[in-house]
Amino acid sequence: MMHSEPGDLRSPQRQLIEWQMEHADLDALIDQASLSPQPLDELLLRRFKKRRLALRDQISRLQAMLEPKEPA
Repeated sequence: MMHSEPGDLRSPQRQLIEWQMEHADLDALIDQASLSPQPLDELLLRRFKKRRLALRDQISRLQAMLEPKEPA
């Protein structure tokens, strides 16, 4: 029988890290675009921001699932 390793690609922790990295990449991209003398296409920028927001929600939900519940 095979055991699930912490580095398993399907593990929630792994997914969380990937989403956090993608969120950080989008953050950097959006910051860079706003500082650039030639601004990014407005539609593209809006899509990046929307994706970043969706990622933040996914990250929050996954973190809530992973964290042990506090006794009431």
